[in-house]
Amino acid sequence: MLNKGSIIDEIYMKEALSEASKAYELLEVPIGAVIVKDGIIVGRGHNLKETKKDATLHAEIIAIKDACRNLGGWRLPECTMYVTLEPCPMCAGALVNSRVKRLVIGTKDPKTGACGSIINIVQMENLNHELEVKFGVLEEQCTNILKKFFADLRQK
Repeated sequence: MLNKGSIIDEIYMKEALSEASKAYELLEVPIGAVIVKDGIIVGRGHNLKETKKDATLHAEIIAIKDACRNLGGWRLPECTMYVTLEPCPMCAGALVNSRVKRLVIGTKDPKTGACGSIINIVQMENLNHELEVKFGVLEEQCTNILKKFFADLRQK
């Protein structure tokens, strides 16, 4: 049985999946992220690395920049990021540095995941901030969009 928190997490993960779909349409790896504060989406992002020819334009970085712009500062306390794929080391570091409170992840990344799969940057005691982390929200949908993207890519 789902509790209220789980239902809310699913609602916002669907928004992150919507962002991932935007990336898919651009032939970008379909990863999406949203940042929520007080029940309002304050930041959105989807991968744009290929489109903009910029290695730093991951969904998480774009969402963090959008949230900072919308909230008027670089700190994002009391914010939750919903992201379809476990963040890489760069994005995990950005989450720590921006002081995001909570991170909800759709599916793990066994190759570059930096929130528990390979390393756990977001919960390192020696850093100045740690995030609460939850895995597996709409995991099947988050995994399937990636599988479909790479299967389509192989066929081309």
